[in-house]
Amino acid sequence: MFTGIIETTGIITDIQQKGTNYTFTIQSPFSPTFKIDQSISHNGVCLTVESVTEDSHTVTAIDETIQKTNLGDWKTGTIINIERCMQLNGRIDGHIVQGHVDAVAKCIRVQDKEGSWEYTFETDPKFAPLFIEKGSMSINGISLTIFNVTEKNFTVAIIPYTYHHTNMSSLKEADLVNIEFDMIGKYVNRIEELKIKK
Repeated sequence: MFTGIIETTGIITDIQQKGTNYTFTIQSPFSPTFKIDQSISHNGVCLTVESVTEDSHTVTAIDETIQKTNLGDWKTGTIINIERCMQLNGRIDGHIVQGHVDAVAKCIRVQDKEGSWEYTFETDPKFAPLFIEKGSMSINGISLTIFNVTEKNFTVAIIPYTYHHTNMSSLKEADLVNIEFDMIGKYVNRIEELKIKK
């Protein structure tokens, strides 16, 4: 479990493919503190640490993860958001994020608002019941509030701190991001679906 409050960024330094699996080496300030078998959020994707060096760590993504996320677009030099799992002995500043990405969304507009930035995204209309005006969504692992919601579009506003301390500053039009919908909303939606089927 995560909160969507990004702690640092990392950079992809190596990618190895074996069969349908991809092993990524990521260099980050927190890498030396990680332990093998620890769950870490990488751009909102929960991945298990497999090895640790003095300045980097490795994780492997299986085909299911590659198909459902933007990890297939990662290249050497790609900057990603990093968050360690939540601790239950303090405040939760974002919202509950599982690290189980539901879909990808495409950035269709970036607007510099002279003090903040607005990003508009497009996703499959089938997900429309899962996002609401002023609701929470995880985007590349960042807990954000969405607005200007339509059947397939939504917008987020980014403050300077988030812009400079996550990979939002490198995001441009046509880029894909990982999105995870609010867990409570997913449960409610599932309950309603089952009622209709009865």
